[in-house]
Amino acid sequence: MFKRGIATFTLDYGKCPKWLFERMVKLGREMTRVIVAEYGPDEFVKRLADPVWFQALGTVLAFDWNASGLTTILTAALKEAIRDEERDLGIYICGGKGKTSLKTPEQISLFGARAKLSQEKINSLEYNSRMAAKVDSSLVQDGFQIYHHSFFFSQNGAWAVVQQGMNEHAVTARRYHWFSDAPKNMVLEPHSGIMSDGMHTGLNMSAKESENAQKISTELVQGSYNTLMKDLKLLKKYSTPQSEMMKIGNNKQELVRLDLHDRDFKILPVVTEDFTKSKYLEKILYEVSEIRPKNYEHFLSLKGVGPKTIRALALTAEVIYGTKASYEDPARYSFAHGGKDFVPCPVDKPTYDQTIATMRELASKMKIGYSEKNRMISHLL
Repeated sequence: MFKRGIATFTLDYGKCPKWLFERMVKLGREMTRVIVAEYGPDEFVKRLADPVWFQALGTVLAFDWNASGLTTILTAALKEAIRDEERDLGIYICGGKGKTSLKTPEQISLFGARAKLSQEKINSLEYNSRMAAKVDSSLVQDGFQIYHHSFFFSQNGAWAVVQQGMNEHAVTARRYHWFSDAPKNMVLEPHSGIMSDGMHTGLNMSAKESENAQKISTELVQGSYNTLMKDLKLLKKYSTPQSEMMKIGNNKQELVRLDLHDRDFKILPVVTEDFTKSKYLEKILYEVSEIRPKNYEHFLSLKGVGPKTIRALALTAEVIYGTKASYEDPARYSFAHGGKDFVPCPVDKPTYDQTIATMRELASKMKIGYSEKNRMISHLL
């Protein structure tokens, strides 16, 4: 089972004052010690994988509640807080922002050796780190470019990923959370507990609705390379001229077109790229076709497979073979009711009242004593 989540915030260009960071490190150290002593290292890692708890921890340490810097500064503060205490606490923190994120595999290997984990376990942790980054950068094409990747793991092997991407056009950042608990599938329905202050349109090949598109994409690269290239050339016929794109407006993910026999209307995704002109894409598809990946996760894990490769196969599966992929943002909801100061939005009174009614109904159905039940309901009145 995976527990994962997404949070979206404003993009922060400021710096954390030294006096604040030093205090964040000190308080973060004491809080980590208390939580690990009380609940153990696995529980601490699990809590970091919860986007709401992670956010709460950042605000307790006095960082801006809705700024992208909370992710990077909090991670850096925790990493510094447990420095030289990793083995005693049973917790290890790898990676970080920018170039530091590229050191994640090296740090996993180093800390894994210190934790006396088997090489097989270390390799598994490195794989999980790499695949989490690939899923959120290649399968979830929501307009956010990953620039922060941190990997947390415990002495017992529990792990969490907290990574963040930025959308410079929208001036926002989005945080992605992962937690391991007997993981089985890393490429399907990867996010839960999502909160976001805005919705974004883009290809989402990790959605349940994209499962058949995943299967067709895998079959395409398991088959003949020449057949695949013919399909890509056929896809070019459906490319949309820039002049027609202007007419579509905000609904850029779909366009009504005639089908191949010019008899019925069919809703197809807008194809704005000519994949046949990319020599690098041709090279990657040739190499992948030679490997013949056993499943979609194996395909995604291969070197060189990125957003464009995923997009080319997804569009081929949909336009040529009629297997629709999802273009819905994985973020399903925003803050539940808004806030009294209109941040991030005014309080939604009807939704608020509905939530109270729902909670009242749930409380009435709970198998508890009459007096306790009435006490709970009275608090909701």
